[in-house]
Amino acid sequence: MTVIVRPRAAMDLDACAKLLIEVHGSDGYPVEGVADPVSWLTPATLAGAWVGELEGAVAGHALVSTPNATDDAARLWEEREPRAQMLVFGRLFVGTAGRNHGVGERLVRTAMAYAAERNQRLVLDVMDKDKAAIRLYERLGWEHIGTATHHFGAGNRTEAQCYVAPC
Repeated sequence: MTVIVRPRAAMDLDACAKLLIEVHGSDGYPVEGVADPVSWLTPATLAGAWVGELEGAVAGHALVSTPNATDDAARLWEEREPRAQMLVFGRLFVGTAGRNHGVGERLVRTAMAYAAERNQRLVLDVMDKDKAAIRLYERLGWEHIGTATHHFGAGNRTEAQCYVAPC
């Protein structure tokens, strides 16, 4: 099957929202944003977004945004580089039909190329429970830069690992 990664268009948002709800149901990711997925997929800090298609259907999603005060990985990496030189990678999810076809890896590599073209580094945080995502980032050479506590919902929290993309 051929995977196509392309910039996300406005007409993709409904399909992305449905896919997000599917992934949340199967994996518990994300821990927030499911009540209003379109808003969660269109943050005010959005810099770029992509979808991965498999056989003409949206199978995955990823985006990058400018850092804000609540981005733990940006806060940790800021000790080495100014925020102006980084973007935050996130909102990566792949539906069950797109798994084991390289959709997630292609989306990550696309975002990495986007940042590199702009001379920026990508940072991210990933919850400890998301082992497959951690394995993907480490396989692609992302450097672990620390641990943070991710706060969500009404007083919920979980540990998260913070990474920076390779140069």
